[in-house]
Amino acid sequence: MTLHIRDLLDPSTAIGAAVIAAIIVVVVLIAMFIVRRIARRIEAHLSDVTGLQFASRFTQGVFVVAGIVAYAHLIPELRSIGTALLAGVSLVSIVVGLAAQSTLGNLISGIALVLYRPLHVGSVLQVSISSGFIVGKVQAIGLGYTSLRDGRGQEVIVPNSVMATSVIIRLADDTPLPPAIQPPPPIPPEPAAVAAD
Repeated sequence: MTLHIRDLLDPSTAIGAAVIAAIIVVVVLIAMFIVRRIARRIEAHLSDVTGLQFASRFTQGVFVVAGIVAYAHLIPELRSIGTALLAGVSLVSIVVGLAAQSTLGNLISGIALVLYRPLHVGSVLQVSISSGFIVGKVQAIGLGYTSLRDGRGQEVIVPNSVMATSVIIRLADDTPLPPAIQPPPPIPPEPAAVAAD
């Protein structure tokens, strides 16, 4: 059996599908590498890299999704499966929408944090949590989570939906970080009622 170049790129054969998958993976990895490289070069000239980091991660995610869609479109078997699944898409979209509600909320909150810029990488924040509050320095703002570093050097991962809806006090960037989660301040006792004579 002789193997021709056209057989290697024929999506209807297993070898062709594997070769096309390998080509798409290589192209996506190269595109992601270029995006990271450009972001690093631009980063050196910026004082606030929050938006750049977010855009870089988002662009890399778009390349991955585009690679998956391109592969599914090029392989006939996947195209036919996609057509068959289209009938059940409405039910699946409802289920996925309900299941991914918090994830999508984190994503939209992440976009809002980057666009409205209430905080940036390097900001020192006091974030209210159920057991008190935590003070930390922003390390990164991702698509779904914001990473803080506390006074003990531990990384604290906060969902972006919490960052968007919590009361956050932005402290001076040179504020020293306390070593742990701080309990809420005590509520002062109410003054005693004065007895009438």
